[in-house]
Amino acid sequence: MSLMWKLLATTILLSSIANAQDASDKVEDFLTEQFEENTRLKDVEVNVDSVKPLDDVKGWSAYIVNVEAKLKSKPKDVIRQKMVWFSDGDMITKDLTNMMTGEMLSLTIKPDFKAEYYKKDNLIYGDKNAKYKIAIFSDPLCPFCKKYVPGALKDMKKDPKKYAVYYYHFPLERLHPASVTLVKAAVAAEQKGIKDVVLKMYAVKVNPREKDVKKILEAFNKAVGSDITEKEIATKEVKDQIKFDNDVAINVMVGGTPTVYLDGKLDITKKKYLKVR
Repeated sequence: MSLMWKLLATTILLSSIANAQDASDKVEDFLTEQFEENTRLKDVEVNVDSVKPLDDVKGWSAYIVNVEAKLKSKPKDVIRQKMVWFSDGDMITKDLTNMMTGEMLSLTIKPDFKAEYYKKDNLIYGDKNAKYKIAIFSDPLCPFCKKYVPGALKDMKKDPKKYAVYYYHFPLERLHPASVTLVKAAVAAEQKGIKDVVLKMYAVKVNPREKDVKKILEAFNKAVGSDITEKEIATKEVKDQIKFDNDVAINVMVGGTPTVYLDGKLDITKKKYLKVR
């Protein structure tokens, strides 16, 4: 490559970076002004976390944005939310829809799954150095999870050198209150060294709306073959693990279950693990 071409390529690259930065600043400024118009909010801060160019929409990018604000009525409470916005630097919109497929692009844009999320305590099957990393966010009482997770886990655990399976408890409390106690019991059982806890947890027979902790623990212990107590699910270690799982879910914008990542990329089909070599 000639010196002139190298200089030109560098100029183009620097120009692109500058334009991207300018666009991010414009997105931040616009959204800050919009949120500040809400009379219930104060101390609004908007920061672009990452920018993902859209391959199918020329000139447009997805902006993953962190929004932080306080309620004027409760100034001690801080509201934090991750959002996706789309912009070409001049126009901005909350979503874009593919007219051919009807697919909403906001459903396909997710933050990167960072290396620090692959925590040892979340590895339930496989070797950490396995060829592929699978991350699963699930609620054990979610009907869709019940149909998918047990079978997928059984497939993956057969080949520990191929799949490193990381599991993140994500109970949907409003839909299945009982799942909150179940995942606490699961974490406590895992910390005691009991094997196949997650897989066995999907066999627990309990009303998803049940709130009686004793009944839920009784059903859990029967299915898992454990003797987890109320005291054990209230430890700091259990709370810390539950918080970690929830924080990761928030950071990658998990909105439903099951949510599956393959090597850090969202797998909408949840079946890509079957096709990897």
